[in-house]
Amino acid sequence: MPSNSNAEHSRLEQAAELLANCRLERRPLDALPGHLQPVDENEAYSIQQLLHARLSAAGLGRVSGFKIGCTTPVMQAFLNIPNPCAGGVFEHTVHRSPAAIRHADFVRVGVECEIVARLGADLPARAQPYSREDVAATVAAIMPGMEIVDARYVDYSRLDTPTLIADDFFDAGVVLGPETADWRGIDLATITGVTRINGVEVGRGAGRDVMGHPLQALAWLANQRSARGQSLPAGCFVFLGSVVETKWVARADHVLMDLDRLGRVEARFD
Repeated sequence: MPSNSNAEHSRLEQAAELLANCRLERRPLDALPGHLQPVDENEAYSIQQLLHARLSAAGLGRVSGFKIGCTTPVMQAFLNIPNPCAGGVFEHTVHRSPAAIRHADFVRVGVECEIVARLGADLPARAQPYSREDVAATVAAIMPGMEIVDARYVDYSRLDTPTLIADDFFDAGVVLGPETADWRGIDLATITGVTRINGVEVGRGAGRDVMGHPLQALAWLANQRSARGQSLPAGCFVFLGSVVETKWVARADHVLMDLDRLGRVEARFD
């Protein structure tokens, strides 16, 4: 049994190393070799945790936030994935709006329009599931956010969902907008998010598109991590899912995301 366990850990480490090398070298991944592919989503998150350690040590800094993908019908249809998927965000990939971002730092860069929560208290692992009300009590601020995604694959449509999860589900960075501390007077379900590229509207959606209410996604993440014995720490931010389908960005594009009463976030990809 111990030898099998050691062999299994070595397999997951090899998968994490391959993913880390591809990302750091900006080398498009075709697919993980068959013996390294995660067998399910639980194993995918184990590889992701090992990947985080490698990328942090390589200079991306600690994981200071999290992202949740596929929380809206538009994104589930876009990726043909029916359930939410989570990833980490590294501190050295966090930008403040307005941001200047190097287009050449990505394989194929895209942007997503999101509502973001910052926690003021821990959400520790526990046996009892978290409700939307439970997690709302810990949210210190809400802000507009732009997730930067990278289709760092030969053809992501041919990759299985566990492999995408293992590689942080496309995450490549974020741009954060102004924080609203007195957000409880705002109905987050009615927030409208609009994405504009070079002044032209390319998509819009509403907060209610995120699992019925954006903070329902936060409860999902708290419970997903809790089941793995992991907390969500105070001070971290969580991108709750894009209300607009991913938009791919060309060099010199200016992207503006307007999230209604929460404010705006913008970036130029030079």
